[in-house]
Amino acid sequence: MTATGVTVGVTALARLRARPGQEAAVRAQALSLVAPTRSEPGNVSYRPYEDPLDPGAWIVVEEWADAASWEAHLASPHLAGALARTAALLDGPPDVRVFGAA
Repeated sequence: MTATGVTVGVTALARLRARPGQEAAVRAQALSLVAPTRSEPGNVSYRPYEDPLDPGAWIVVEEWADAASWEAHLASPHLAGALARTAALLDGPPDVRVFGAA
């Protein structure tokens, strides 16, 4: 449960690293996903963070009400479009870790 009293069933952490010269494009893409992801049913929070000591390195923290909401997000058009561009923007695939509530 979050401070707002909303139950969180799934937390996902994604680590991303921009290819050299693609830092601005990764920033734009990360920020462009906030509004559509926050409007998805079951999304509790979606927060991308750029490492201030390592520009181009990102952590995205997502919280979902349940596994079904998370799975629906993975199939969403805006995420599919972003993932289609990751090979050109990122220095390797995203490292995604998914945690269930205890």
